[in-house]
Amino acid sequence: MTDLNHRFIGAAASLGQQERARTAPSPLYPVAKRAIDIAGAALGLVLLLPLFAVIALMIKLDDPKGPVIFKQIRIGKDGRPFWMYKFRSMVVNSEEILPQLLDRNDLKGPMFKMKEDPRVTRVGKFLRKYSLDELPQLWNVLKNDMSLVGPRPALPREVEQYSALDRQRLTVMPGCTGLWQVSGRSGLSFEQMIELDLYYIRHRSIWLDLVLILKTFRAVLTCRNAY
Repeated sequence: MTDLNHRFIGAAASLGQQERARTAPSPLYPVAKRAIDIAGAALGLVLLLPLFAVIALMIKLDDPKGPVIFKQIRIGKDGRPFWMYKFRSMVVNSEEILPQLLDRNDLKGPMFKMKEDPRVTRVGKFLRKYSLDELPQLWNVLKNDMSLVGPRPALPREVEQYSALDRQRLTVMPGCTGLWQVSGRSGLSFEQMIELDLYYIRHRSIWLDLVLILKTFRAVLTCRNAY
């Protein structure tokens, strides 16, 4: 991931210094946030272990040849790349098929979202509907690649198309859930996602994080715009 580091860190770091100077939260916030991240992720991984086993079995029965866990490079805080983990919800060669689908993108901008994506497996549709495919990201939280709450972690190809304003998303750690995820998710435009993420960055606090975590449970149960 060395090339990716050189490509993204410089621009994001300079913007990050400017943004933090304007919107620095309480000095205790980073410490408290990390403590909540560690406790929440560790507890989640332990309690959800039986569910993980069931999901792994479902994926293998549906597509025996493919892996259970899908890993992908995402761009984190200050433009640093990291491996993000998810339960595999697509066919094994999904990235090879993607170029054939780009003209069918349901969103304008760098992000690719397709409501009826042919790459998604039968089990994958169920996992995505209830956001179960995202659960392995708790391991990313423990590794300090992600937080429980923050902007959606972006793909390298998305960041390459970012404007200076868009890159301000990279001034904080990406999260498993956030303001975009509980406010409409894939039903929102890329511009709306940026607005929500920048609002979160300006107003982030432990109280807001806890509120967003609670709202996530409701968003998952309603399955609103989850695909």
